[in-house]
Amino acid sequence: MTATRRSAHAAPRRSGRSRLAAAALFLLLLLMSGSALAKESKEKETKEPSGKMSRADRREVMKQKKEAAKQMAAKFEQMKKDNADMISNTAEAAELRDWQLRKKKRKGLIRKKEKSLASILFPGMSPQEYGANEPIPIMVDLVESRKTQVPYKFYDLPVCKAPDDAVFARKRKNLGQRLQGSRPDSSPYNVRVAQSVGCTPLCMVTIGGRKLRWMRKLVERQYRVHLSLDQLPVLMRSKELNYAIRGYPVGFKAPPSYTGLKNDELYIFNHLRFTITYHEDPSQFEGIRITAFDVHPVSIEHKIDSDDVTPSSIVSTCNAREALPPINKPDTYLALRTGESGEPLKVVYSYEVNWDKQDLAWADRWDVYLVGSPDDDIHYFAIVNSLMIVVFLMGAVATIMIRTLRKDIAGYNEMQTIEEAQEETGWKLVHGDVFRPPSFSPMALSIMCGTGIQIGTAVALVLLCSVAGLVNPMKKGQALSSVVFLYVLSGSVSGYCSSRLYKFADGKAWKRNTVLTAAAFPGLLVSMFIVLNVFLSFAGAATAVSFWIIIALFLLWVGVSTPLAFAGSFFGFRAEKVSVPTKTNQIARFVPDQPFFSKAPWSCLFGGVLPFGSVCIELFFIMSALWLHQYYYVMGFLLAVLVILAATCCTVSIVMCYLQLCTEDHRWWWKSFMNCAASGLYLLLYSLWFLRSKLQLVGVLPVAVYLTYMTMISLAFSLFCGAVGFYSCFWFTKKIYGAVKVD
Repeated sequence: MTATRRSAHAAPRRSGRSRLAAAALFLLLLLMSGSALAKESKEKETKEPSGKMSRADRREVMKQKKEAAKQMAAKFEQMKKDNADMISNTAEAAELRDWQLRKKKRKGLIRKKEKSLASILFPGMSPQEYGANEPIPIMVDLVESRKTQVPYKFYDLPVCKAPDDAVFARKRKNLGQRLQGSRPDSSPYNVRVAQSVGCTPLCMVTIGGRKLRWMRKLVERQYRVHLSLDQLPVLMRSKELNYAIRGYPVGFKAPPSYTGLKNDELYIFNHLRFTITYHEDPSQFEGIRITAFDVHPVSIEHKIDSDDVTPSSIVSTCNAREALPPINKPDTYLALRTGESGEPLKVVYSYEVNWDKQDLAWADRWDVYLVGSPDDDIHYFAIVNSLMIVVFLMGAVATIMIRTLRKDIAGYNEMQTIEEAQEETGWKLVHGDVFRPPSFSPMALSIMCGTGIQIGTAVALVLLCSVAGLVNPMKKGQALSSVVFLYVLSGSVSGYCSSRLYKFADGKAWKRNTVLTAAAFPGLLVSMFIVLNVFLSFAGAATAVSFWIIIALFLLWVGVSTPLAFAGSFFGFRAEKVSVPTKTNQIARFVPDQPFFSKAPWSCLFGGVLPFGSVCIELFFIMSALWLHQYYYVMGFLLAVLVILAATCCTVSIVMCYLQLCTEDHRWWWKSFMNCAASGLYLLLYSLWFLRSKLQLVGVLPVAVYLTYMTMISLAFSLFCGAVGFYSCFWFTKKIYGAVKVD
């Protein structure tokens, strides 16, 4: 027994000694390694004394970098003042574009890294290399004009058709492209990699009668044809005038002083000179990369011997062997008019292709498309302007909540006697009526609030997907499809919010409420769209959708949106009724005479101006992208503006509601909605100003198209702002009356 006990006690001692020995050995090795490292560092310092820079040297280097940056900025500013070339593919023009667009390429919140515009506009897109003599399709799209919002298809024009054996079939279109009328299709032009083609005739088209009058109208209204190659829109550049614009015009109007005629004459562009710029770098990739796609249109009256014109025909004015290609000369222009004896006009279409090798990188090929666009500093200014409005309103709300309300609540709670309670004034007097449901159509209010929340949810999801890179705003068809699908999928949100509010108002017709929530706003938009679509169909516009697309939208609403709205309503009506801190009196309290700022017309005008003012600057860029065919891709700015708009609606509605309750008016339900919803009226008025000052629409139908779509947008904007204002007031009244002792 004793031996076993000794051995048992000796075992821990031995293990403890071994642990101490191991720890001592580890410390010894650590000290030896530390001394070795210190010795190596000293040797390095002695061998390379200049490896580290002192603070003075660093300051000198930073000073030199700043000085060099200032000199470069001064150089580019002087070049810009001298109207230096910014749109060509030369290295100097590319550097000047890069300097001007440097702010658009800086991304990141804290540490801004510079990226290429190609990676910003088309995230995840990789360059495509082409081999020698490989065919590349030139795709045709819409023919549209800034003077009218009625685009047409390319093959509606009297042009040469694509060959039947075209390798490039028509691409599949999504819902957004079908609604916009975008129909990319193969062109009649035959282009192969690095194979320059001289003047080549395509076909001859006879234009007369109504078609000729229609073509003259297109030229007068400045319609432009849009083509694309390797996803690059075609550009018209002028190095002398220093401008670049997408697409090329159908024709042009020449004044009498230019043509020598008595009246203005209209001419058609029937010859296209394509210049395709490419980049080669065998050390990095195989093949070539397309970096630019330019066109120079020419109006020329070709001399033909027969009416059967094919690419193999011999045309004296379009001879590929000639040293001089067709050029624009007044004596050879092709006029858009019938012959002297009234015979129809015969137009011979032709083209040529020139391949130009340049050092322009593929990542910089989108720079020229954004030259001259508004700088991002204006977007920053818009957000700062909106933030100032929000900060001001937040200060007002904080003053009301912290100082005024605290004082009111303390005074109300300290009243002890009946006489003191009878002499009280202010918003506490309406505690028995403040949660009384509205006497005028609580169903309409619940439907509009639910629809507004659905609109806000769909827009927020689209912007979040855009910021995350799931939706590309540059692809307008994809973005529009995302808006439609996310709005449909948000139907459960509207059903739930509408049913909860309708149940609180003691509504009984829950089926009617659900159906109207799912159908009222979409039905109104579809009705306006169908009426407009009838007139667009008569005009032959490309945006006129077919009957099957309308059926698809109807099935999308019936099969997806309506069931989701019913599901949301089911959970909304099954949930408990919203609890409020006070009881409602049986008889409504008398409302005294109200000051002018609390009455309906003036309160709406005062309440709607601030939400609209917080987003009016950004609205200019959005409407320019919609109606002036500009690029809008800063979805992060738009998401920030949406948050600012919601915050502004919240603060405005709370301030207006508090002022209304202080005047002993308990009818805040509809007023809280209408005060912020009036911002939609300001948006509609702003669209009228934009129509008069920025657009030059010609004809009744383009104006009708513009006003119809802007009315739809204004209604959606109004419903969103009104819903945010109402729910803010609902939360505000519950909070303040829950803090007051009510007998």
